[in-house]
Amino acid sequence: MVVSWAYLLGAVPLLCLAFWHAADAWYRAAFFVKHGSKKDSNGVRRRLPPGHMGLPFLGETISLLWYFKRVRRPDEFIRAKRRAYGGEAVGMYRTHLFGSPTVVVCAPAANKFVFQAGGDTFGVRWPVPELVGLKAVGIVEGGHHTRLRGVILGAINRPSSLRTIAAVVQPSIVAAFNSWAGMGTIVASDEAKKVMFTNICKMFVSMEPSPLTVKINQWFTGLLAGLRALPVDFPGTAVHDARKCRRKLTAVFREEIEARKSMSKKYDDVMSGFMETEDEQGMKLSDDEVVDNILSAIVAGYESTATAIMWAMYHLAKSPDALAKLREENVAVSKTKGSSYFITHDDIPKMKYTAKVVEETIRMANIASMMPRVAKRDVEYGGYTIPEGWQVLVMVRSLHTDPNYYPDPLTFNPDRWNEPAKPGTYQVFGGGYRICPGNMLAKLQLTIMLHHLSIGYEWELLNPNAEINYLPHPKPVDGAAMAFRRLATK
Repeated sequence: MVVSWAYLLGAVPLLCLAFWHAADAWYRAAFFVKHGSKKDSNGVRRRLPPGHMGLPFLGETISLLWYFKRVRRPDEFIRAKRRAYGGEAVGMYRTHLFGSPTVVVCAPAANKFVFQAGGDTFGVRWPVPELVGLKAVGIVEGGHHTRLRGVILGAINRPSSLRTIAAVVQPSIVAAFNSWAGMGTIVASDEAKKVMFTNICKMFVSMEPSPLTVKINQWFTGLLAGLRALPVDFPGTAVHDARKCRRKLTAVFREEIEARKSMSKKYDDVMSGFMETEDEQGMKLSDDEVVDNILSAIVAGYESTATAIMWAMYHLAKSPDALAKLREENVAVSKTKGSSYFITHDDIPKMKYTAKVVEETIRMANIASMMPRVAKRDVEYGGYTIPEGWQVLVMVRSLHTDPNYYPDPLTFNPDRWNEPAKPGTYQVFGGGYRICPGNMLAKLQLTIMLHHLSIGYEWELLNPNAEINYLPHPKPVDGAAMAFRRLATK
């Protein structure tokens, strides 16, 4: 009996070791069966990127969630891989995340390669693409994507559109900040979302606050919850509820399109831009394309921009010198406006320090820590092969928090932007042909909000040492609760 127990105890570590390596051995064997002794374009036998597939079925998802959610040290997930399998020279690692075999990409050159590769090399995979919209620019590929992107850029980023947006959003921003001052204490993440949603309704469909916009906000909240959930669809699940919300939103925006077609009135908003802008062949978007791209643009810009302004306020509250410089510049700009309280799109190029605050805020916020792609064929890079069908996660956060590229990277320092970032190390909006088409619009809104905050208000964090939640978007656990009041005049 003693001998039997000794054998059993001795076997346990071996069984654990075998279990740990089972999934990795399986994928390596499958790769070998498919490729055997095939060689890549350099004459070297094909091989998987370094790494480990983790536990059977679970992969390394628990490990990633451990770093992001439990110990709140998200950068350690990539650093651990670099220590184990090599540093910058590798730039990508095999693993298994969220139910899929995955290659994590985390170096400037490797990220750039993925972003700039054509749609026949890496595609976008959404768990439930219908929630985004089958004709949305974030879904379609090839010439259809190029056409849609050109129309969207023309509708959103042309100077006349940005001038109109700058004028349209400022009254609601100023009104909101006055309301915050009256409240005395706010949860910045919640209040910023309210402001952003009001602005989006005005910018995109010229809707003023009403009972309908309250419902639209609720439906978008349900839609976002479904986009983040496991793709399980039956009554009671987030995806099932998100489908209902999507149908209601589609109905509202279709009704708006039909109403506009029968009106002589012209609207100067994003929906009208989508409806009227022609592509290079002189064709306009279909109603389905307008609806899908309006909804996907709102999904992309609503919460992300609100999160960015929350982080700007958070970091400025902890950086009095930066806030003083920001306030000095914006007060000077305000004095040149005479009786006008609002700035214009033409004022923004003068606001050099404000632009640095915007860039530093977006870098540190890392609102999209990772950007998913899928390999549409076997892809060779850096002496390794990314197998067809594998998920590819571009970890842009790992660049923005790397001290090799940004000295003291977790310190808020707008003056670091006195010099441009090293090539390929600033990828907050992605890259390549799928770079975020609304990046100029996001920066415009941040600049306007920072202007009015700095010239008229002051704020302090109530819990400056609050822990940070990093998924789905980075946010202090208290939502950046703060005391907020009008700026004392001397």
